Amino acid sequence: MQLNLDRIGLRAGSQTHLYPMSLAPVEGAMTVLLGATLVGKTSLMRIMAGLDRPTEGRVLADGADVTGVPVRQRNVAMVYQQFINYPSMSVYDNIASPLKLRGAGDIREKVRAMAARLHIDHLLERYPSELSGGQQQRVALARALAKDAPLILLDEPLVNLDYKLREELRDELSELFAEGRSTVVYATTEPGEALLLGGHTAVLDAGELLQYGPTAEVFHRPNSLRVARAFSDPPMNLFAARRTAAGFVLQGEMEVERALPQGTGGDGDGAEITAGLRAGALDVEPRPGHLGLPGVVKLAEISGSDTFVHAETAAGDVVAQLPGVHRYTLDQRVQLYFDPAQTYAFGAGGALLAAPRQPAGAGEAA
Repeated sequence: MQLNLDRIGLRAGSQTHLYPMSLAPVEGAMTVLLGATLVGKTSLMRIMAGLDRPTEGRVLADGADVTGVPVRQRNVAMVYQQFINYPSMSVYDNIASPLKLRGAGDIREKVRAMAARLHIDHLLERYPSELSGGQQQRVALARALAKDAPLILLDEPLVNLDYKLREELRDELSELFAEGRSTVVYATTEPGEALLLGGHTAVLDAGELLQYGPTAEVFHRPNSLRVARAFSDPPMNLFAARRTAAGFVLQGEMEVERALPQGTGGDGDGAEITAGLRAGALDVEPRPGHLGLPGVVKLAEISGSDTFVHAETAAGDVVAQLPGVHRYTLDQRVQLYFDPAQTYAFGAGGALLAAPRQPAGAGEAA
């Protein structure tokens, strides 16, 4: 399905939930809606589904205006963060329900094939109350996929699962939707999840659509400070800086030689800008051309295969994401290093001035 949101907005009395925005998810591919809780992701998905009507703008499906057409008259499948299944039906009947509604043939074969794809074929005779959370969400996903709808909406479907289950299901979802049979819209609060799912990403904040494009492009070239903040986990390190002829100077008088374009916000020597550096761009090993940033460790935590070091520096507080296990003690002195070419620069109004250049064929993770 080619879905097109044309200048849609949503208000309730004096409160604005969505400011006018236009968005056309890529047909037959996955679009991720990324943003913190209560930024408008669910409101946007409800409008896409036909559960709510926008107070302005139009919703087009394959060129037809479906604004206000109720969900019952739309061929849409939706999976919520809650485990929503029919409690009085077995797993088999839950998955079979959309097939029965449309009078499909070979229902038994289709249900068993879908259950096998989601590894719940051994649970078909059980009821939702007898299942774990991960199993219940697999049933909800199987029912949505069995509907074979041209538009599938997934509203934070993994948020209530533990870390291991989220990892497993995320990988399976990427494989399930790689076929391109449906247009898929997936809402999440986690930047890492958006990167792993790939496709395209729309970044939302406070009811506004800030940026939309291929996920890797939005991640590597956020068009504003707001997007950079939303699409960084851990948060991007941000520093107050002032512009110079050679680049910019951080607090503590650290000179960073970094080419910045002319004719943009933050022009002129001494102009105040914001410099940014992703946590993964900091290292503890010196390299030619890299700058040293001395600091004092305030927290060091190991997560998975990485160590996150929180340190105080003359330029400001930073978080460094270091591969491997590193042991630090409180108030230990540490020397961090970074490549000036890996810094970001944002003008006084928050617009992107400069971003690191990515090599051709660079992956989505950074």
